[in-house]
Order: sequence, then C-alpha cells, then structure tokens
Amino acid sequence: MKLPKIGLLYMDYVLQFFHSSNFKGWPDKIETVTYHWGNDAERFIKEVKKKKIEILIGNVPATAYETFRKIDQALPGVRFVPSLETQFSNKSKENVTLFCEKHHLSHPDTKIYYNLDEGFDYLEKCTYPKIIKRSYGPSNYGGYFVHKVDSREEATTLLREKKYKPHYIQDCIPLKADIRVMLIGHKPICAFWRKAGKDQWITNTSQGGSMSYEGVDMGALELAVQSSKAAKAEYWACDIAEHDGKYYILECATAFAAFPYIRDWICQYLMWDFSNGHFPMPHIPLYSWEELGKIDPNLLRTMRHISFSPYTPSADGATYINETTNPFSMDRTEASYPADLPEEHDFSEFIIHEESQLPDAVLEEAAKGETLPTEPAGRTLHLSQGTLTDLMALYGMEEEMAKELFTFLQENTITSLAELQAFDWFDERLLAIWQESVITQLNLNSAARGELLAIRGIGETLAENIIAHREKRGNFTAVDQLLDVDGIGQKRYDNIYGCFTIA
Repeated sequence: MKLPKIGLLYMDYVLQFFHSSNFKGWPDKIETVTYHWGNDAERFIKEVKKKKIEILIGNVPATAYETFRKIDQALPGVRFVPSLETQFSNKSKENVTLFCEKHHLSHPDTKIYYNLDEGFDYLEKCTYPKIIKRSYGPSNYGGYFVHKVDSREEATTLLREKKYKPHYIQDCIPLKADIRVMLIGHKPICAFWRKAGKDQWITNTSQGGSMSYEGVDMGALELAVQSSKAAKAEYWACDIAEHDGKYYILECATAFAAFPYIRDWICQYLMWDFSNGHFPMPHIPLYSWEELGKIDPNLLRTMRHISFSPYTPSADGATYINETTNPFSMDRTEASYPADLPEEHDFSEFIIHEESQLPDAVLEEAAKGETLPTEPAGRTLHLSQGTLTDLMALYGMEEEMAKELFTFLQENTITSLAELQAFDWFDERLLAIWQESVITQLNLNSAARGELLAIRGIGETLAENIIAHREKRGNFTAVDQLLDVDGIGQKRYDNIYGCFTIA
C-alpha cells in the first residue's frame, strides 16, 4: 500500500519532541524540516514542497503560531499534526480560556482586561484569593508566571511590578494537588496527581511538588476526554483541579513533557491513523499508569517501546468488564477547520509576534511557488521597557533565554544590541533580525518625533512637548530634566527614563 510522506517539524532553540525512532516499523524515509527564526517562511514552504511532504508533525511555539497559521494556508495539501487549530491552546493562557469558553468546558471563572484601568478597578471590588497569570506565551512554564494573591494590595503591587498585559485574573480553586492527564486519540493513557511541596500552593514538580499515580478520579478523566475531543487532538494533556466534587481545566495543550514510551505510543497511534489501519493501534489499558508508576523514574526515562497485550475475558462478563473498566476507546481524530477557532482578542497594542502575519494574497502566491517578499518588522520594542512578556515574543526567543536577558537588563543599561553577544545564544543572525524592531536607548537630544512616538507612554502631545522643550531651552544635559517637560510627572518619567541617554 502507498503510505504518505512524513516530515518532522523542528525549530532552532526548541527541544525536539519526536524523532524518527519513535516511528518504529515505518518503512519509508521520514524527512525533517527545520524552521529558522526570522523571515524563513518562504524557504520553509519551498523545502516542504521539494521533499513532497504530505504530513508535517510537530508542535509550534507560541511566538511562531501566527506565522505558521499562514504557512499552513500556503500548504493546502499538507496535513499538520497536530493541526494549527488544535494547537490554538498552546499559544497562551488566554487562548486556553477562550477555548474552554467556546466549547463550554468547566474552568475557573477568568477575567481578562485589555484596559488596565478596568483591571485595577476589578481588583478593588472582587473577592480574594485570586490567581494572576502572565497571559501571553506558552502555558507550560512550570508555574513561574502564575501567582496567588490574597488581597487588593498584593494584586496591584504584583501587576505594577510584573507589568503583565493584559490583566489575566482567575478565581482561585482551593487545592493541594491537581491532576495531569495525557491522552492519545481521546483515550487517557497516563494520569497522576501533582502535589504541592511543603508550605507551597503551586503544584508543579519543578518547584518542589511530588507525583502520585494512584486514585486518579474518573471525573477528571471524563473532563480531559471532553476537552481532547473539542480540540480534535491526536495527542493532548490537561491539568485539572478538583474542588467539592467538581472538576476544572487549569491548562491544556498539545505541548507537554512526556516519557519516551508515551512518545512511542503517540507515534504508534499516528502510524495506525496514517496507514488506515495497516499498522495496529496501540493497546493501552486504562489505569496502566498505576503499575508503571511503581517503576523507578530513572528507569522509566530510559525505557522504550513498552507495549501491552490485549486482554479478552473468557467469560460472559466480557461486556460488563469492558464497559466498567475501560469506558474510553481510542478513536481517530476528526479533521479540524478554521471555524473551530474561538475569536481572539487583539494583542497588537501589547504584543510583538515572532513574525508579523503575511497577507493572504501573498501566501496564495507562495502556494503557487512564487517568491515571498521580506516580512515587515513588528512593533518597536525598547529593551529598557521590555517585560518578560515582551522578551518572550522576540524572534527566536525561548523561556530560559528570556529570563536570562530580563535579569541582565534589570541590572545593566546597554547602548547597543552588540553588547548582547556576550550571551552564548545571541549570534550575528539574531543581531541582524532584532535591529529591525528593537531599540536600546535613544539620544534625548536628537531623537526624532517618530522615534519618540515608538516609546510606550509617549503620545503625539508629549513627543511635541519634548521637541519644543529642546528647541526652546537647548539640549538636555541629564535625562532627569524630562521632569521639566509639560505632561511628564514622576510616574510617567519612571516608565520612560530608561529609554534615553544623553550624547
């Protein structure tokens, strides 16, 4: 039989989830295609076509999501696994909320405020405790951008310090543990409790929490299956909270950490799907994770190709056993369509996407093999104003890189992007890309009107006032003389002074 041509989607700086070895027994060559950050859409599309790839497998990072939505449109004959619609929830915590709302999935009541004044007003009247999260960026950051606040004062202090935009404020579900559920073909194949460490409320194991595979509630599995089917996901994971007998989705995505044997199971399922049943569907008994959980984790990390034999009872009770002990069957995923996507809010005021979206007409030409033009740069970012949210959205940025850079910028003032070459991950290619959209500091005595307007917090009137002050009184001799400009008080000065230098 003719099998489809498979390609694995890789990206610079991003850990590879699948390898060709996960597709044990697939007889044909499995191609790889690597996307390089920054204006690489044209080359990427051409390479996929040249290799005649029919199925492209791999998760897309949050900062490349919009670009790949367009690449997907330019490759109408290629099936993305998971689909870009299925990966909607990978993009941000906000998208998780929008996904749950669209499909009526149980989740904590969440408020998202783009008007930050409205967010602060809400904090004045709401009840506490609350959970505040960084909305933009992947949801699998180990809890480092998830905060519990017990009062209005604590909430407002946090948001003014972290500068999260928009404000993402969620009801706090009281819990000492939550449940991680992993699914393949809508069937739960691994589930465990994630318990908070001593004197902690956050349950992530990277911050001192622990795991237990025993006694996972059926209600959590049912909600996870419901969300997997709503997402039309070949593979999927949920974090679920339980309180007073009710279950709530905290996070869900196709991007999650998994043991090697789970990646093998996923690819066995995909081979069954791609071959229309020529390869066998993996047999994974429900609650098998309780037995696997008894195996030393260090050994589990090295084990591969774990399999189970199907069990057929030799008694009339077979139907009863199958219905009560294995209520979930592994199914083929339905095709997804753009209409499945929830309506997103406009991020343009706050967020720099990894690459700006390409016009539909341009990508239609790319699908015909025409040359793509260079993509325009995103909104200008002044590094001195950059929050972790902003830095995570820069070309080629990953979590550890962003945290390292953010810490450095809190302690140092730089006047040139070339100074970042001290970082191992910063090279000439990133320097060339960032120079189009990143500014270090402006010379206060020569900054043009357009440059001033690019600074968050400076509008038309204030830009004109700065220039008028300079023309009337002569050059600034110190940055703090901005306080003498009409319209600049201490609060506004604190937000913009780091954008300037005197020369």
